[in-house]
Amino acid sequence: MQLPTFKGGVHPPDGKALTKDKEVEIYYPTGELVYPMSQHLGPPCVPVVKKGDRVLIGQKAGDSDAFVSAPVLASVSGTVKDVALRMTISGAMETCVVVENDGKYEHASDLLPHRDYESLEPKETLRIIREAGIVGMGGAAFPTHVKLSPPPDRKIRWLIVNGAECEPFLNCDNRLMLEHPEPIIGGLEICMRLFPEAEGIIAIEDNKPESISRMEGELSGRPGKIRVAPHPVKYPQGAEKMLIYSVTGQEIPPGALPADVGCIVLNVSTVSHIWQAVVDGVPVVERVISVTGDVIAEPKNISAPLGTSVRELIDACGGFTEPPAKVLSGGPMMGISMRSIDVPTVKGTSGILALSRRSSRSLQESNCIRCGRCVESCPMKLVPTTLDLLVRGREYAEFEKEGGMNCIECGCCTYSCPARRYLTQTCRDGKAGVMAARRKAESQRKG
Repeated sequence: MQLPTFKGGVHPPDGKALTKDKEVEIYYPTGELVYPMSQHLGPPCVPVVKKGDRVLIGQKAGDSDAFVSAPVLASVSGTVKDVALRMTISGAMETCVVVENDGKYEHASDLLPHRDYESLEPKETLRIIREAGIVGMGGAAFPTHVKLSPPPDRKIRWLIVNGAECEPFLNCDNRLMLEHPEPIIGGLEICMRLFPEAEGIIAIEDNKPESISRMEGELSGRPGKIRVAPHPVKYPQGAEKMLIYSVTGQEIPPGALPADVGCIVLNVSTVSHIWQAVVDGVPVVERVISVTGDVIAEPKNISAPLGTSVRELIDACGGFTEPPAKVLSGGPMMGISMRSIDVPTVKGTSGILALSRRSSRSLQESNCIRCGRCVESCPMKLVPTTLDLLVRGREYAEFEKEGGMNCIECGCCTYSCPARRYLTQTCRDGKAGVMAARRKAESQRKG
């Protein structure tokens, strides 16, 4: 039987063999921990500690009154060394709380375990999820309590756990499913209590047969409406809109949200953290990160406290075998190229990828040959060549009219282009241009 999938997409080399069979290792940092106040989609947090304060694991370092936000929590115990601007993974300077690790790893008791979670009211469950600082751990970093609070008129029919992990080189979700399937299923069950009529689906690409078998084995003989849905290997199978179409056949119209078609999609790590927060009283203070690439001496999957320096994690893997040409936060398709490795890991850091010049060479652009490969590969049914020309001509209104704001920046067009056009980058620039024009128009309207 043919497995369900979506139209478009590409098949890049997956590079997963480097860490696929590496069990997760726990790492205890030795250096200072740095906590950026913006680790979620929404207004950044405001520091709630000051220099000289002593903090414990799980204690708030920053918080916000905004609904679309999530607190930033200390991942070690120690003394606040500074509250200052520091460089982050994106290369931007952001307000950060810097903590000197005392090596004692003492925990705060702000969150309490709820072994009787079935007796919790939905509002209390959502409050716990929010206070635990849980966001989308697949990279989007959208606050989870907001995603689990759709408008009352939206009937949720499917709760989808995203275990596709289609981004090349990364194995953090795969290892989590293999080594700790119980919290994943338990976290999904907690979410399903918020939406009793919904079906639970764990979607996994079929290049992870061990994870599929492990999750199915854990579900066997277990009551409830949860099933595993294998999918063929194709990038970007794990993108929210693509996954929803593959699982349910529902297409999300431009400008609409998954809840508008009855769906909520949560990453594997996200639902695992929901279980840990609600049942065990453990907030988001660490995550699994794949540290990999062809210039990493010993690629590993590492569970590290948030705020740990990228350099420390690379050193924990034996360092570089040769100077890297590029170091990315994330995978090669959607990852961010880092200006420095002296930056902290955050909630959305799923991987650190260090590539040699051989595997990351940037080729010179040439003229478009009108082959149509970018159109065939685009999962959003856009025409990247047209969008590219409009952005280069700074015709942002036309770019928006042609659907450019619907680009998910997956990189399929750039990957498939024989002319080596930087189509994804120009679409990203176009979206930024449209947003700048909107802000300018709003400012003029108010002024």
